[in-house]
Amino acid sequence: MNSLFQNIQYKFKNGTVVEKTIYLNILVFIAMHAINVLAFLFNSQENYLYNWFSMPADLNLFILRPWSLITYGFLHGTFFHILFNLIFLYYIGNLFLEYFTAKQFLNFYLYGTAFGGLLYAISFNYFPVFQGVNASLVGASSAVSAIFIGIATHIPNYQIKLRFIGYVKLWILALIFLVFDLIQLPNGNSGGHIAHLGGALYGYFTILQIQKGKVNLSLFSRIFKKKNNLKTVYKSKRKKTTTVRKNNQEKVDAVLDKISKSGYDSLSQSEKDLLFDQGKK
Repeated sequence: MNSLFQNIQYKFKNGTVVEKTIYLNILVFIAMHAINVLAFLFNSQENYLYNWFSMPADLNLFILRPWSLITYGFLHGTFFHILFNLIFLYYIGNLFLEYFTAKQFLNFYLYGTAFGGLLYAISFNYFPVFQGVNASLVGASSAVSAIFIGIATHIPNYQIKLRFIGYVKLWILALIFLVFDLIQLPNGNSGGHIAHLGGALYGYFTILQIQKGKVNLSLFSRIFKKKNNLKTVYKSKRKKTTTVRKNNQEKVDAVLDKISKSGYDSLSQSEKDLLFDQGKK
């Protein structure tokens, strides 16, 4: 048993960010269903993990559980729900990492989850069709949508080989994905499909901003970037670099003046080395 836990610990520690995210989702899934079993044995109908970390459509409940805007993205109701989400996340997440960093992956996962949750909350409290509906949102689908639509926007002509079909461009798969969510809105799990679209919108517009050079990691990265640029350490380093360059230039000018007066042979070895080093820059 110890070797099993050590093996899992080793794989988690040395896995990619995609694998770590998958492991975390699986761990939460196991914990949630373990609590379900305990609740059944003690004749309780309440699953505290699910209730406290799923995202409620009721704004009054959401205000009391603001963390649910992110935590719902790590909860799954059924085995097939988590299975399909994590298989899709594994393949599309690793493709994403070929073009972006692990930090960017986490940004897309977390912000995609948040945007999906926000669109879900707005829709359930604005559209008349959802009035009086008591619902809650779980699943990593919003995050997966953000990552999938994001990478499809970045490399739309990338081709994926599908069994029995052949090679299909990524933008075509993304379009099918979005159309499916739209046409499924009236046919059950409306909240889930709306959340998918929220994550997709985040992925699409964030990639457009990255391609324009306006952001590095996410729509909010500039907030943190500005703070870092205002650090005194950064300014002093720049000032120091400018001072060093100025001193070097003064030394070179002095050596050149000496050559004009006494000739190259009058230079010391250190002065010759200075000219040689300057010539390589």
